[in-house]
Amino acid sequence: MNSTKRTVVVTGIGATTPLGGDAASTWEGLIAGRSGVSHLQQEWATDMPVRIAAQIAVEPGEIIPRTQARRLDRSAQFALVAAQQAWSDAGFTGKAGEDGTVDPDRVGTVIASGIGGVTTLLGQYDILREKGVRRVSPHTVPMLMPNGPSANVGLSVNARAGVHTPVSACASGAEAIGYGIEMIRTGRAEVVVAGGTEAAIHPLPIAAFGNMMAMSKNNDDPQGASRPFDVNRNGFVLGEGAGVVILESEEHAKARGARVYAEALGQGISADSHDIVQPDPSGNGIAHALQNLVQNTGLDLAEIVHVNAHATSTPAGDIAELKALRKVFGDHADHMAVASTKSMTGHLLGGAGGIESVAAILALRNRVAPPTINVTELDPEATVADVVCNEPRELPRQGSVVALNDSFGFGGHNVVLAFRHTA
Repeated sequence: MNSTKRTVVVTGIGATTPLGGDAASTWEGLIAGRSGVSHLQQEWATDMPVRIAAQIAVEPGEIIPRTQARRLDRSAQFALVAAQQAWSDAGFTGKAGEDGTVDPDRVGTVIASGIGGVTTLLGQYDILREKGVRRVSPHTVPMLMPNGPSANVGLSVNARAGVHTPVSACASGAEAIGYGIEMIRTGRAEVVVAGGTEAAIHPLPIAAFGNMMAMSKNNDDPQGASRPFDVNRNGFVLGEGAGVVILESEEHAKARGARVYAEALGQGISADSHDIVQPDPSGNGIAHALQNLVQNTGLDLAEIVHVNAHATSTPAGDIAELKALRKVFGDHADHMAVASTKSMTGHLLGGAGGIESVAAILALRNRVAPPTINVTELDPEATVADVVCNEPRELPRQGSVVALNDSFGFGGHNVVLAFRHTA
């Protein structure tokens, strides 16, 4: 099969985030400029240097049966909720092979996580120490393994073409979607459930990130703490949740009369090779990923109208990303509305690329870019790009338009995705 001629489309979306329990309510919150960050009420948070986070809006236990939830890490619960939404949204009424619309041998899943089942690992270790060997759950290993979310989503839809879990820190969710696109392009699958999930609101990750000076300690103003591109930004706010899309070959989608949200054009990938945690301040690694995307997709730069930026609200990372956009796109960057939805959702680590792809797709479909909130004074260095500050921005109502989703992670991982919508 000639992979260069195989078009991949998005036919379903799902999300569970700090702004809402599904994609629609999450999108409504984004356009309203509403922050999902709040004070942590857990007893363990009292003495922590960071006492804020973007916690999930709807607990998965309200959706997943209790007996099933007990055998799933929180990250897998999030993934299952978002994936089931996306699967239903794509028009599938049962598992692959049950409703006659898709062959299970042609269905795959790629659900990523940057950290995996950390709450299970740490929780079961506490039980081991405090209550002894016999009290450790026999489900611990399948719950804590990073591929647990993807495997459980695969079981839920009867996926047999492959179940995969790329782990590339905060770029994981975007890399999962890129991998899913390639699965379809190379003929391995007709339908792929792809995205990212994360559940790391726990004292150890928060203490570790806090001691790295990576997180905002603006405990007195949780909703104003995540402020990408603002001159007073001082670190990211941890979030939790999942975002999932259904990728499908255009031929398969047309044959079953599926609604199409957007075309998934492809991905660009690179590595900084600069530092294990710090981004290359020049933005060169990001620029290479953007160049790789353009080369892989033959993208017309004039079509790009929106960038859902990685921008986490850290001093170095936000500006490096904007420098890269200007370096690669030149004057074309002037018509790209750049926004960071992390200002509202916090940073979902490995889940970020999933929910931000959903946001980018909905921005195209609705022809409006969500805002970056909490920008009271734009960093002078951020003026190299057109940052959407505090209010949503209308996008061109007609024609073919493209949105990018940028995701970067510790280790120097850079992944950029592109989606196209035509009206």
